[in-house]
Amino acid sequence: MVEEKNNPNEPKNSGVALLDKEEVKEENKEKNSTIEEDIEIKEDTDTGKGEEENIQQTDKKSKVGIIIFIVSIVIVLLGISSTIFAIINSNSTKIVKGVAIGPIDVSNLTIEEAKDKLEKVYTSKADKQIYLEYGEFETSITYEALEVEYQIDNAIQDAYGIGRSGNLFADNFTIINTMINGADVKLEASIDQDMLDQISQNIDNSIEGAIVQSSYYIEDDKLIITSGKEGKKVDEKQLIKDIYGVIDTNTEDEQKINIPVLDAKPEEIDIDKIHDEVYKQVKDAYYTKNPFAVYPEVEGIDFDVEEAKALLEEEKEEYVIKLKITKPKVTISQIGSEAFPDQLATFTTRFDVSDVDRSTNLKIACQKINGKVILSGDTFSYNKALGARTAAAGYKNGKIYSGGQVVDGIGGGICQISSTLYNSVLLADLEIVERRNHQFVTSYVGPGRDATVVYGLTDFKFKNTRQYPVRISASAQNGIATISIYGIKEENEYTFKFSTKTVATIPFSVRYVEDESLDVGTEKVKQKGTNGLKTETYITKMLNGKVISTKLLSRDTYDAMERIIIKGTKSANNKTINVTEGTTESVESSTNTTEEKRPETTPSGNKTTTETNTTPTTESKE
Repeated sequence: MVEEKNNPNEPKNSGVALLDKEEVKEENKEKNSTIEEDIEIKEDTDTGKGEEENIQQTDKKSKVGIIIFIVSIVIVLLGISSTIFAIINSNSTKIVKGVAIGPIDVSNLTIEEAKDKLEKVYTSKADKQIYLEYGEFETSITYEALEVEYQIDNAIQDAYGIGRSGNLFADNFTIINTMINGADVKLEASIDQDMLDQISQNIDNSIEGAIVQSSYYIEDDKLIITSGKEGKKVDEKQLIKDIYGVIDTNTEDEQKINIPVLDAKPEEIDIDKIHDEVYKQVKDAYYTKNPFAVYPEVEGIDFDVEEAKALLEEEKEEYVIKLKITKPKVTISQIGSEAFPDQLATFTTRFDVSDVDRSTNLKIACQKINGKVILSGDTFSYNKALGARTAAAGYKNGKIYSGGQVVDGIGGGICQISSTLYNSVLLADLEIVERRNHQFVTSYVGPGRDATVVYGLTDFKFKNTRQYPVRISASAQNGIATISIYGIKEENEYTFKFSTKTVATIPFSVRYVEDESLDVGTEKVKQKGTNGLKTETYITKMLNGKVISTKLLSRDTYDAMERIIIKGTKSANNKTINVTEGTTESVESSTNTTEEKRPETTPSGNKTTTETNTTPTTESKE
């Protein structure tokens, strides 16, 4: 048996090892093949993903580019369209849609259309009232009295300027925003400050517990000062604010304001200031020829200031200070005719001298106005010149109109003088300030040519609108009342004619009144009836015989005066027969009042006047 020797260089179990090695090689070969395949597959896989991602990125870029392109086109189109839109609106003559001025929509209106719309709305507000209240005190005032003035033109310009700045893109944004959201333009308003001051003063004098300021007045030769008292005073600043607030609200509802007030103390008596206001240096009346001017007299007034201050140290409610009065030596009425060389106008009426009392009243009235000088720009008051019609002043009872009848009244007849003066003033080319016609047609002047007066109620006033002063000359004697106006003739002196047109005739009625003292069948006329009239009076202005103008002077209405007849009710057997008292019947007069024979009048001179007259129907007429 041969023993096999082992090679020391070979491992044990080499057969097995060799086998395993081959197997291992095969396994490794297979494994490598698998790995290679896996690598190839992986490579192939990775390559696919990259391509897909590239494609996706390319698609995204393409889409973004398309979107950017589309957006760019849209932006360009919007820019073009907006520019065109803005240009169109900037060239438009209308206010942008959505604009309102206060509560008034002015969209798509031109400036003229907007102005017309606003003026129609706000001119209708003149009669609107604002009611003011404080405690028991109430008053009101209209927009017209406040002279509320709306700044319509300014507001319209502001409204029209919306979207018209000059920047097309900014204007386009503004226009679009206004069309969507609207735009409100404030309408500013202003009010008369002097009227507000007057309102505040009136309230201060009227409310309960109102402050009383110190005051003074002159009575004959005495200066009387009254002390003030603490009290309530209108907070004028707050009142103004409240009134503006009401106006700005512009509601149609009733507008009320609770009057704001403050506690206040009266101002201290300033005797130096009072002296400056009261003091007057005596001056005689005089006139100059070149240039012509008349200067009226001035009565001197003065008082001792130091004595007054000493008196005021005493706490009193009233202080009486003696005045030093110095009378002028020459008054304006004493200057003489040389200062008034030219007769500018004259007018006469006639009266019955047998009516002594009435004649007396006419003479007193003439004495009161005779010599009166009215400076250029001054206004003459007939009532002020005559004063109260009292027996103490010398006036007598005369016929007046009262309650639709002719009755006796103190001062009856003086309306004849005011009417005579009215005609002379018209002819002298002076301005009529206040004039009313009588209730009934008068006998001394024709309809439309009369001027009634009632002391404290109805006055006759005129203003000297000529370049120089004028002087009144008045007399009533021998049944003729004459009033003339003297002054200096101007370069153009006009003459005037008057004409009166009867628009309508108002027939009088008849009223019967029972009288038990008269026998049945006996009638007596207590009051003669006259027709009423509606008239228009015209004045024609001429220069050197050539007509310059003809205009309406006045429209007048005269009531019909009823005929009153006393009817006897006493029977032969002393029994009274019942007759309804106050029975009336309408009677057409056979004689038109305008055809009634009137006293002759002698007009001369000139005039132009204003027109406005009303006719009271139940007031006493002198």
